[in-house]
Amino acid sequence: MSEETPPVLPERKGSSIRHWVDFGGLLAFALTFLFFRLRGLEGNEALVNATWALVAGSAVGVVMGLLVEKRLALLPLLVGGFALVFGVLTLVTQDDLWVKLKVTILNASLAVALIGGRMMGKQPLKALLGDFIPIADRAWNILTIRYGIFFACVAVVNELVRSEALVGWSVQQLGMGHIDPADVWVSFRGVLWIASSIFGLANLPLIFRNLATDGVGEPTDDEPASTNS
Repeated sequence: MSEETPPVLPERKGSSIRHWVDFGGLLAFALTFLFFRLRGLEGNEALVNATWALVAGSAVGVVMGLLVEKRLALLPLLVGGFALVFGVLTLVTQDDLWVKLKVTILNASLAVALIGGRMMGKQPLKALLGDFIPIADRAWNILTIRYGIFFACVAVVNELVRSEALVGWSVQQLGMGHIDPADVWVSFRGVLWIASSIFGLANLPLIFRNLATDGVGEPTDDEPASTNS
């Protein structure tokens, strides 16, 4: 992935391909992490080494988005850019803090942009995705708030899960003190991908109920109204 790709958003044709590319990147990241853990590396060290897979997956995701959609869409470019910058910082500093912190900063930034923009009477989600989904402004407004809240929740939960002190205390209370906090965080990334996909699918009824029928903004032949993951 963009191992840190945010929740599934309704996008144009080809977004499902990029979503599965994202999943492939996440899988490569997790398997690389597991490989180094099985070789005896500590969780933090294994996470730093596995970041190479994250950087490579993010680069592939950006390129795939360009090849499939024939453009550099703003949201995938933003997500991929964050992943590349924080991935490189992790590799340069050999500190896994950066790869963990990226999830918080990206999602918090998106939450502020969406909710703040909506409060100002703007439609930031529509601006991020482009004007190719023919739905009413009311639906855009609802989606903007929903995704803003979702991104905010992801940022908060990531801060909790990335806290080694909190995770260490929690596993001790559960009688599983042998668990490495890095293992917990990598597992969380997989759960987040699943939760994001489910959240995106849950919003499809809203989109379908509000598809434009007056011919205004209808998709072209190569830009159908169907959505992804």
